[in-house]
Amino acid sequence: MTASQGSSPHRLGPVDAIPPGEGRAYAVGGQQVAVFRLRDGDLRATQARCPHGGGPLADGQFDSSAIVCPLHARAFSFTDGRCAEGETITLHAVREEDGAVVVDI
Repeated sequence: MTASQGSSPHRLGPVDAIPPGEGRAYAVGGQQVAVFRLRDGDLRATQARCPHGGGPLADGQFDSSAIVCPLHARAFSFTDGRCAEGETITLHAVREEDGAVVVDI
């Protein structure tokens, strides 16, 4: 499930603060957001907590298609936010602008 229309951009800091292959959690607009930098430099952003057990998604393993919660191994798609067990996470639009991570909340 993607973030709702009417979202606004938030600059989170330098993209280089997230090494390729790692994720980071940020407080943005009154909520926690996880931002992932793929090994090829692409970015993904989701809600920061797993809906199943509250696991910190920024600490999970991921590839270009999914993030796996580090607590119970639920894999959430970066395409639609769904996992095989039926739960869904919120996805956020994210991009790099002038060397900074910008996420729409």
